[in-house]
Amino acid sequence: MYAIIETGGKQFWVVPGETIQVEKLEAKAGQEITLKALWAAGDSAGSTGDTKALPAAKVKVEVVRHLRGPKIIVFRKKVKKAYQKWQGHRQDLTEIRVKEISLN
Repeated sequence: MYAIIETGGKQFWVVPGETIQVEKLEAKAGQEITLKALWAAGDSAGSTGDTKALPAAKVKVEVVRHLRGPKIIVFRKKVKKAYQKWQGHRQDLTEIRVKEISLN
């Protein structure tokens, strides 16, 4: 069974037991959260899922930990103006584990 969920403005294809990193969620480590299945939930990658059960499809996930992503360097330069600027950024992330997908 699979589902497509949306969190942090991005969509993720998830299956039970999978661990993914998403943008930071306001939940503590070990807490369970229920997310709504966005586009599909079904038995295999080739099927479109049960569209009548889709509005009630829910994905139960567990927050594993909070972490920070790798450092990304933002570099700006204006040619012939002697302007250069470096800036670093690390995104706050949450690692979640998909526990179950239910169609009701």
